Amino acid sequence: MKVWVDADACPVQIRELIMRAALKRSVETVFVANSAVLLAPSPLLMHVQVAKGADIADDYIAEHATASDIVVTEDIPLASRLVPNGVTVISPRGQRFDSENIADRLSRRDLLQELRETGAITGGPSPFNDKLKRDFANAFDAAVTRLLRLQ
Repeated sequence: MKVWVDADACPVQIRELIMRAALKRSVETVFVANSAVLLAPSPLLMHVQVAKGADIADDYIAEHATASDIVVTEDIPLASRLVPNGVTVISPRGQRFDSENIADRLSRRDLLQELRETGAITGGPSPFNDKLKRDFANAFDAAVTRLLRLQ
């Protein structure tokens, strides 16, 4: 089992939580980003720096993640590529993407993007807060526990 983190848009608080959990549970964790990511010194924590550009980090994660892995991403199109392969996907806000909800979430995301592009709505998600951090910690811990039991 590995944890893959789409690190470009992942809040620092969540990256730190993932690092602590990875070290505590001895889980190999890879942070993929198009810029440098500061990590705690450990052979369990790795950083892959990809070229700048749309979807390059997503493509890297999609090519390497397997059904025994967890991916942390806010990117719904990336999640829609991973879920059919059995990858456990969690957003930094603690939402789990799965076969039951990914089509709806992708449709909703596309609609909201279209509405933003036409100016019908402005802004994005609510600011990150402690409740969202707790939601992520609970979802992440449950996913790690479940996958470690399967090994």
